[in-house]
Amino acid sequence: MAAHDPLPFDPIARAASLWEARIGPAGTMAAVTSVMRVQQILLSATDAALRPHGLTFARYEALVLLSFARRGSLPMRVMGERLQLHPTSVTNIVDRLEADDLVRRAPHPSDRRATIVFITETGEARRGDATKALTEIEFGLVGLTPHQADQLTELLEHVRRSAGDFT
Repeated sequence: MAAHDPLPFDPIARAASLWEARIGPAGTMAAVTSVMRVQQILLSATDAALRPHGLTFARYEALVLLSFARRGSLPMRVMGERLQLHPTSVTNIVDRLEADDLVRRAPHPSDRRATIVFITETGEARRGDATKALTEIEFGLVGLTPHQADQLTELLEHVRRSAGDFT
C-alpha cells in the first residue's frame, strides 16, 4: 500500500523520543502525528478503491446516507447536518452526484425553501459496488483485529465528543 519503500525505523517514534529529550512529554504529539499519518494512508486507500467507481469518499458518504434513509431521500439541510458539512459543500456533492445520475433533486412538498435529494437506482447500484470495493480493502484500515478497530473507534469517539461533534 505504501507508495515508497518503508523506512527501517518508525519516524514518529523517533520524533517522540527526540521531543521527550528536548521539549517534554511526547504522548499527545505522537498520537496526533500518528492520526494524521493514518489519515493520509486511509485517504489514499479509499481514493484508490473509489476512483474506478467515479466517486470520492464525500460523494460515497452521501450515497450511503441516502441509502440508509427510510425513503432513500433526505432534505439537503439534513444531509449537511449528518455529514457535518457546510451547505456549500453539500450542494457541490449533490451537483456532482446529480450530473452522474446517482441522485435527483425535488422540491420539498411542504417547505418551498427546501430541496429533497433522492438516491436513484443507478446511485444505489454504484453505492453497492463501491461498498464492496471498500470492504474488500477494510476501508484501508489494515493491521488491526476487529476488536482493535472497535477500540480505536471508541477512543476517537472521546475526542470527537470533546470537540463538540455530538452530545
